[in-house]
Amino acid sequence: MRILPVLDILGGLVVRGIGGRRHEYRPIVSRLTQSTVPLDVARAIQSEYGLSSLYLADLDAISGSLPAFSLYAQLCAAGFQLCVDAGLGVADDAEPLIDGGVEQVVFGLETLQGPAELAAACKRHDNRLIFSLDMRDGEPLGNRDSWNHGDALSVAEQAVAAGVRRIILLDLARVGVGRGVGTEDLCRGLARSYPDMEIIAGGGVRDYDDLRRLQDCGVQGVLVASVLHDRRITVQQLCEFLR
Repeated sequence: MRILPVLDILGGLVVRGIGGRRHEYRPIVSRLTQSTVPLDVARAIQSEYGLSSLYLADLDAISGSLPAFSLYAQLCAAGFQLCVDAGLGVADDAEPLIDGGVEQVVFGLETLQGPAELAAACKRHDNRLIFSLDMRDGEPLGNRDSWNHGDALSVAEQAVAAGVRRIILLDLARVGVGRGVGTEDLCRGLARSYPDMEIIAGGGVRDYDDLRRLQDCGVQGVLVASVLHDRRITVQQLCEFLR
């Protein structure tokens, strides 16, 4: 599986996500580093686990502020490959990120205007694009009207019809609360229906056993954060999944 450490960035610092309640997010406390500076945290993860591909959630941009382009450039210059969610709403929003060196751009359901913009982005960016099916307690977020008020499976099917080949299943209610990801059934169903699609799960991975269960569901990538910072998985265990 592809293992993607998550950097949740708020106010220029790495914070720890708690159930998607962003007003409760606080600077991270990590056993890997005392710093909350993104570059320091990224280097600590790389030093401990050998991981240099990162998933960066720019929480300020997701909330409507400008993306942190200088931060992306700093991390890219340090040799990190970035997958960035910067609150993109329309296809054109991806251009400055890609021009700035971001490896893959995330179009998240929470901020995306609808399937028409997703289809336009897929045509334009294809291999550089990941769709994030953002949920809370299993319910899709964002502009529900544009997705015909469909459930999570329906939204995923519409995203595939729009041209999506990589999808993140992320239940924000599960982030950082120690309950597991909770999307195993959806992962398993999508893996069966769309064997050529890369499925990435995130939000609540607790330990080695969670990674094993997700792999058995057909998941090809996993977003992780707390499990690394709390050292609840060893380098040896993680290496079993890396590709």
